[in-house]
Amino acid sequence: MTELIVLASLAGIAIGKIPALRMNRATIAVCGATLLILTKSITIDEAYQAVDLNTIVLLFSMMVFNANLRYAGFFTLAGHLLKKRAHNPALLLLLIILFSSFLSALFINDPLVMMLTPIVCDVTLSMGLNPLPYLLGIAVSANIGSMTTIIGNPQNILIGASSGMSFGTFSLYLIPPAILILGIAYVLILVLFRKDFTAHNQPSYRSERIFIYKPLLIKSGIAFVIMTLCVILGLPVSIAGLAGSAFLLITRRISPERVFADVDWSLLVLFPSLFVITRAAAGSSVFTFFYEHMSSVMQKNPAGFGIIAAVMSQIISNVPTVMLLRTIVPSMPNPTQLWLILAGCTTLAGNFTLLGSVANLIMAELAKKRGVTVTFGNYLKLGLPLTIVSIIILLLWLIGIAPVI
Repeated sequence: MTELIVLASLAGIAIGKIPALRMNRATIAVCGATLLILTKSITIDEAYQAVDLNTIVLLFSMMVFNANLRYAGFFTLAGHLLKKRAHNPALLLLLIILFSSFLSALFINDPLVMMLTPIVCDVTLSMGLNPLPYLLGIAVSANIGSMTTIIGNPQNILIGASSGMSFGTFSLYLIPPAILILGIAYVLILVLFRKDFTAHNQPSYRSERIFIYKPLLIKSGIAFVIMTLCVILGLPVSIAGLAGSAFLLITRRISPERVFADVDWSLLVLFPSLFVITRAAAGSSVFTFFYEHMSSVMQKNPAGFGIIAAVMSQIISNVPTVMLLRTIVPSMPNPTQLWLILAGCTTLAGNFTLLGSVANLIMAELAKKRGVTVTFGNYLKLGLPLTIVSIIILLLWLIGIAPVI
């Protein structure tokens, strides 16, 4: 019974919804976790212990940051600057990739893509450009950039909380391959969609007034400095994030209801439920069978571990993959190296297909609302070669080129 509930839950989460029942990932996970408790596959005390509160706290904190930046007009300002600086289509793509990757390293990639997609659609359509290559640029660069920090995406947050690795160490090893992979992504888009970049029409810029709430923008910057100082002083990243978000919540002008309305509560519900499901899965006969037959490959061959993690990410999604594999990493040789491989491979695997990451789906859904269709085939044309090349580069770096970890 445990295996059946776990597999059904993970399959539903991977698909993303059950249309006939109007269930999304969060409700599927909640129902699956509840069934596991009711069938005594896991006790209620074990369920409580399975939830990693550090991860939940950091997720919440990053969402508060994103909400305040949106109300401050930060993302609107970003769109304005993109228009102003883009003198040709290729330069616009480069700016979008750099901007998306940099911000996704500092804030969770999913809500960031949620903010950037409408901006890029509006910018490209107003300039008479095809939005598709630029939207693909947002998605893949957000995934790549998010790989470089502990706070860049949900699976990295989980790895940071589980491994105890410092913010600096994590980024030190993953930033160099990310820079190279971003360059490859840029070139691939230019080559695969060359017709959109060789057109004679040049982007046009029209001056426009934008609203920026400077006090909140400055305050958000101060909050980020507070978080950074807390990390430097050695506090856990979750506490550092909470300190910064708490500072933002002390205000006389922005009501907490407005900020909390921007918090992705579905994601905050999804994670605790996933913790419970993966705890039950870790003790199931299926996972035991998997571990017995694959542990030798993963322990003897770091590259094999990375490839298995990437494949699992495509089957059950990256967060459940990390939740399952994090239970075995501490007992394996050179766990620090394997934590980094796990973070990199599960994140980069998200670039493989349109269904590979939540960020991709967010981009496609929001673009569709603006009349821009991103098909599975359109995405795969870029995602397939980029994912294969990027994972090879990451493994070569972490196993053979990077300083000894």
